[in-house]
Amino acid sequence: MDMLQDRAGCRPWPTQTIMYKTKLIKLGILAVIMLFGAALRPAYALEEYLLTPGDVIKVSVFKNPDLLLDARVSEAGTIGFPLLGSVPVSGLTLPAAERKIAQLLKDGGFVLNPQVNILLTTAVGNQVAVLGQVNKPGRYPIEGAGGNLTGMLAEAGGISTAGADVVIVTGMRNGKPFRREIDVVNMSLNGSTADDIELRGGDTLFVNRSAMFYIYGQVQRPGGYRLEKGMTVMQALADGGGMTGKGTSRGIVLHRRDATGKVKESGASLDEDVKDQDVIYVKESVF
Repeated sequence: MDMLQDRAGCRPWPTQTIMYKTKLIKLGILAVIMLFGAALRPAYALEEYLLTPGDVIKVSVFKNPDLLLDARVSEAGTIGFPLLGSVPVSGLTLPAAERKIAQLLKDGGFVLNPQVNILLTTAVGNQVAVLGQVNKPGRYPIEGAGGNLTGMLAEAGGISTAGADVVIVTGMRNGKPFRREIDVVNMSLNGSTADDIELRGGDTLFVNRSAMFYIYGQVQRPGGYRLEKGMTVMQALADGGGMTGKGTSRGIVLHRRDATGKVKESGASLDEDVKDQDVIYVKESVF
């Protein structure tokens, strides 16, 4: 049997043993690479990507350079292709879109045996639009946000001071329109992760403007303020810096719109609840 010595020259190793150890090392390295690859690969990447409006693709047909095309999927879900005109591709995987274009070229007698290749150059379908009262509205990739609601809000800089506590999430789930309203403040206070939903490409997050009230008259800081849940007239006065020396709690007037949109005026006590768009006026004391 062939024998090799170690570096110290003292212990002979069979050649087969060295080959076996080398093979084990290679298998170990391969296993580590596979484990890291699986850990870094986002879950949604395991699913076949579906083309969506806004995506940009490059279409080529083998041995037909005149059919090379860079196209953006329109809002109607189509691309304009030479010889074929408008071709619906939204909702298709890349292989399905390739087969569709190839079949249309073949059926039209334009290419005998078309071999179509589509390269996705800009993917909007893995992005989420964050709109409304956030600090940095825009489109953000799902992978950068960790795939969930709170991560996406963080990517957008969080809800602005004028934003409401509720985030409206819209999109598509299983081919059907999806809409959900989530109170992120309650979710954070309760420590519940059930509402920290997983987002999908093409979803939209919208943060409406917060409910507001307005106060003027004999107050220190007249103006508009964010309406907190369960806020009373006394708390609204505190937000306005309190009454001036000329103001009186017996002279508080509340202006509120009714169901028909008409503004009604009434006296208000300090413990009365304030509603969205209420206008509070503090009169001057006559004494």
